[in-house]
Amino acid sequence: MPLPRIAIIGRPNVGKSSLMNRLAGRKISIVDPTAGVTRDRVSTLVEIPSPVIGAEPYLATLVDTGGYGIEDSQQLTAQVEQQIALGLADADLVLFVVDAQTGVVPLDQTVAHVLRTTAGKSKPIILVANKVDAENLEPAGYDATRLGFGDPVLISATTRHNLSSLYRAIRKHINFETYSGNGRIDVDAGVLIAVVGKRNAGKSTLVNALAGEQRVIVSEKEGTTRDSVDVRCQIDDKIFTLIDTAGVRKTKSLAGDIEFYSQHRSLRSVRRADVCLLLVDASVPISQVDLQLVNEINKHHRPTVVVINKWDLAEKEHTQDQYVAYLDEALKGLSFAPIVFTSASKGEGMREAVALALNLAEQASHRMGTSELNRAIEEITAERGPSNKNGKHAKIYYATQTGTNPPTVVLFVNDSELFDNNYRQYLVNRMRDHVAFSEVPIRLFIRGKDKMSPDDRTQMKARG
Repeated sequence: MPLPRIAIIGRPNVGKSSLMNRLAGRKISIVDPTAGVTRDRVSTLVEIPSPVIGAEPYLATLVDTGGYGIEDSQQLTAQVEQQIALGLADADLVLFVVDAQTGVVPLDQTVAHVLRTTAGKSKPIILVANKVDAENLEPAGYDATRLGFGDPVLISATTRHNLSSLYRAIRKHINFETYSGNGRIDVDAGVLIAVVGKRNAGKSTLVNALAGEQRVIVSEKEGTTRDSVDVRCQIDDKIFTLIDTAGVRKTKSLAGDIEFYSQHRSLRSVRRADVCLLLVDASVPISQVDLQLVNEINKHHRPTVVVINKWDLAEKEHTQDQYVAYLDEALKGLSFAPIVFTSASKGEGMREAVALALNLAEQASHRMGTSELNRAIEEITAERGPSNKNGKHAKIYYATQTGTNPPTVVLFVNDSELFDNNYRQYLVNRMRDHVAFSEVPIRLFIRGKDKMSPDDRTQMKARG
């Protein structure tokens, strides 16, 4: 790895996720009083301030883990602890977090034993006494010294109290100059691909198959994934980051704050992604939740691959052509999006899905020449022009592409009111036969003569 990895380890409710969010400078992990909210390994890039004033900060990968010893409500304790063990094995430095306000409890002793027997002398461990919200609470924090890892660093992830001491301790144990990423080399996340779908569609199974490891917990129980988990992958020379998300369900069916924030992060992942993989469970009918996700994707103009997962369970009942015909009727709004049939549990179709996603990212970034675009518009309008209204003849002066991601086209016309929604949709659909970005959302704006700028008028006159 090009960057040092710092793992946050500790029992439930000591503030690990709060510390993650504080060091990241934004909300990455869900923070809730309920024990055991974090299950998967949640990682992000963080900046560690340099001791030299004005120098660029160092970079590190920070990994939040689930609470060790939690009695998970869905009997996922073993899987959570496996993720903790994997996070610990990959780490270059461990932040062992305890709660200064409650003092050392037996489960802290258990975690300390695990760290001594697994990490041993192979990697440094910083003892962090969290929730020291002010100086008068510092004496209680020193109770953690009896865990056998020296004096704790006394901090508050909530109030930032003494955070500079934690940064000093991290710099003491990591020689950042030896990591290539701290020359700002090879830390690009590549194309961000959000894996979205309703519950139990197979999102986490797909992510693990592509990552080549048990990067996130997979279970038949609904709602296993809570945080949105970024997993950086590479196939051949292509780097991309998969965002595993919590399964979306109807808003009225959300039970409590944890599910609400999980769903909020899932929908936010659509907004920050370059491309979406929309997983459709072929073993069950298209639902209102699938349509809700399509609406969210279209709202933010995200290129999307429709991934028909669990096809091995459905192919005895339908051919692929039959299912595509069913999808055209049941899942409207993504008729232009490519479709791939997969079985994440068998590892079938995974690379094809990613290859399509990477291709869509390229399409969305494509910029078409003005002359080529205008030739296409002329051919389309020659086949079918807009309807004339009240004796007025609709005229398109010229077209230009003004943006990418998504491709954005502006038509300059004599009167925008002569171009109704039906004709606008016709133009977009027919444009797909002429442009290099035919499988991604296209934004079309029609600007009347009265809305033209002086530069627009100059270009209009130049085109006659």
